[in-house]
Amino acid sequence: MPPVQKLHRDFRGKGLEVLLIDFREDPERVRQTVRERGYTAPVLLDESGDVTGKVYGVWGPPTVYIVDRQGRLVGRATGPRPWDGPAGRRFIEALLAAPATP
Repeated sequence: MPPVQKLHRDFRGKGLEVLLIDFREDPERVRQTVRERGYTAPVLLDESGDVTGKVYGVWGPPTVYIVDRQGRLVGRATGPRPWDGPAGRRFIEALLAAPATP
């Protein structure tokens, strides 16, 4: 998830929130990987995979859900993507520039 981590680092001060969710893995292994890779985005753990898989339909990483400021799902992608590339950055910038509506 290095591209997502890069977006987190570049846009967190502009309103982007990134949550990394790990499922069906040993928590200690996850913590070690987070340390080794230098991830700074919060990491949530779903050891059983029940919430991730059964509720959200995620069965294989990486899966990215993009939610706008109103909590609406505006995008979903499965598999690696160049989120930190020009198109991904423009998409995130446009989401952040959109006015928040009540």
